[in-house]
Parts: sequence; C-alpha cells; structure tokens
Amino acid sequence: MSDIVIVGGGAAGMTAAIFAAQKGADVLLLEKNERSGRKLSITGKGRCNVTNNCDLQTLLENIPNNARFLYGAFSRWSPADTMAFFEELGVPLKTERGRRVFPVSDKAGDIVNALEKRLGELNVTIKRADVRSLIIENGACVGVNTRGGQFPAKAVILATGGASYPKTGSDGFGYTLARQAGHTVITPRPSLCPLVTAETWVKSAVGLTLKNTAVRLVCDNKEIYEDFGEVAFTSDGIGGATVLSASAHIPNGAENRCSVTLDLKPALSREQLDKRILRDFAELRGKTFAESLRKLLPAQIIEPVCALVNISPEQRVDEITKKSREDLVKTLKSLTLHIKGFRPIDEAIITRGGVNVKEISPKTMESRLCKGLFFAGEIIDADAYTGGFNLQIAFSTGVLCGTSVADFVK
Repeated sequence: MSDIVIVGGGAAGMTAAIFAAQKGADVLLLEKNERSGRKLSITGKGRCNVTNNCDLQTLLENIPNNARFLYGAFSRWSPADTMAFFEELGVPLKTERGRRVFPVSDKAGDIVNALEKRLGELNVTIKRADVRSLIIENGACVGVNTRGGQFPAKAVILATGGASYPKTGSDGFGYTLARQAGHTVITPRPSLCPLVTAETWVKSAVGLTLKNTAVRLVCDNKEIYEDFGEVAFTSDGIGGATVLSASAHIPNGAENRCSVTLDLKPALSREQLDKRILRDFAELRGKTFAESLRKLLPAQIIEPVCALVNISPEQRVDEITKKSREDLVKTLKSLTLHIKGFRPIDEAIITRGGVNVKEISPKTMESRLCKGLFFAGEIIDADAYTGGFNLQIAFSTGVLCGTSVADFVK
C-alpha cells in the first residue's frame, strides 16, 4: 500500500507528487502515457509558458471562472514561487511581453525534465497504468482499480486534466472517476479554442496568418474584449493567439450572439487609409481593382474583400466611386465575422467546466463528499485566459493538494 496514489502525471500531478514526497509521504504516480508531462511538453508552442510574472490581484483578474475558490491556493503558491521553484531546479527563466514567463532555452522539455528529475530524487514511484475506477469503502477513497490490478492507498489525488488535447491523456475520464465518488461535473466546454464563423469565405484564406491585427470581440452588441496580434484563417473560421484569447471571454451559450471584428490596418486612421488607397489608385490608373489591392492585402483575401465591398475584381480603379472607396475603408478597418460556435473540445487548449468547486475544500483541495479524495489542476471547474495563468492554476493547486494530502496520511 502507498500513502498516496496520484492519477495523472501532468503539471498538477507531478507537482502534487513532489510536494507530498517532500513532506515524507510514500507516493505512487500513475500515468497512462509512456512518459509524464506530455501536454506540458507542447504548451506555448513547445516553449512552455510556465506562469505569468504578476501579482495576486492580476492573477485573479485573469481567471473568469471561480477565481475566489483559487484564492487560498494562490496565496499558498504564487507566480513568484513558481518561478523560484524552477530556477532552483536548474531551469533559468525569462519574462516576455505580457509578463509571460518561459524557459530561457525556449524548450518545454526543460520544464518536464526538471520535474521528472525532482520526482526521481524524492523516490516517487511512477507506473504506467490505465485507471478504470476508484476503490471507495465506507465513504472514503482507499485506492484505485486499473487494467493491471488494484493499487490501495490512504488517499487518492485526481489530476487527470480536462477534456482538451485527448491524445495527451486529457480525455475526460477523470470526470467519470469524480462522478463515481458522487461529484457533480459542470459540463466541459472548450476554452482558448479556434472559432467557427458563419462566413464561409474564410476557407479561401486557409493557412493565412495576419500579423499586427487589432481584434474586438462583441457579444449582444457590447464589446467585451480587445487584443492585438496574430489572426489565422482556418477551413471554417479563425484561430491564432488573439482569437484563442478572445474565445475564453465568450459567455456560456452565447457563441452565436458574438462577432469578431478585425482592423486589418490598425496603424492607419480611416482618413489615412483612404489617402493611401487614393494614392495606390493614382499610381495604377487603368489597372484592375484586384491589382490595386496587392500592395495592401495578402493575396488570399483579395477576392473575399472584393465580394464584401461589392466591387468586381476586374473593375478599373478609375471607375471606382467615392462611396465604394468608403465601403472599402470601412471593411478593412472593421472586417466582421459572425461566430457560430467553437471548434471541437479536443482542439481547445483548456477545458472550461469540470468538478464543481462547491464540492471541494479550497483550503485543502479535498473532496467534501468522499474522505481521502483530492483534486488538482484542470479537472477542477476553474480556467483562465492565455498567458501562463492556466499552468499557474495547475502548479498552485498541485502544491496545496500535495501538502494537504501528506498531512492527511500522517
């Protein structure tokens, strides 16, 4: 029998294992992948946005869902603590735009390797196992059943992740285990996810990424988010860093009441853009409208823009009216795409929803319904915006959970 069995070897599970073992607990970490930290190794486009170099108030402001529940975990383990922890493990860090923290090496593998090395130093046992159910006796969780047999324990931590990126192991099965113990699971939904648009012309621009684009998210005729950066076109909508961030701000069930407006020329006012277009027309007298746009726009969206402003690509620039030119300026400064929904949850970076926080103690991360059962990380109904905040949730809940369980099993 182990003191503690941890189900899931991601950021939260490995952190919980380290902090439980540091307090003298005998820890068994069960991971169904061949190696722990698989999702962690691909975060931040393989660079791993470890945390955000911000204070507690800023951290809480970037968590739209159940921030108050996380106050105790963040007070126990802050972004500064996360940074110091990895520096002490031999991973130099750097802070970039938006206070995002990355390894100096830009290699997520350095974070995973550091955690694995520390687990080894603490003699944490790691086994590859596919957990199928909890062992619950007299209202207490006393182990897990796997395809290969039983693993009894004094306490169990569920750190299985959410339902996004299922190929990394976060396939949503942790919710089944939580329900077995009587827990309510708030319906999992995608967050930090590409969006599907009503406009089908986006298909013609597949693969195109627009840089330096101003993005506004409007819901029920009210602007709820704005950003600046990259927007990528997909076969049925839009993605890219700014769109992923915007997706996290869409209220539950309000997707089809939202739109995203792109300013393709944010450095120019409408008057300046009109003068630029007039200058291009003058230089290209006798040329077609489509030809005149080549210096202004990427080739993939020239035809869609022509259609949106109702000007034939073959029309001569000399024939274009002032009204049509005004429509062009308006379109380039406020290209609106109406949202139909999210891409599937397995394409989302983060899961919104999960185990109801009302059924978890914020002081210890222990279940209020089943003695000896604890939770850490994305399985909990708490998610954040992009920028390192979601990994901070994983580390903070992992630390609190690991230390709490070690005290519980003493």
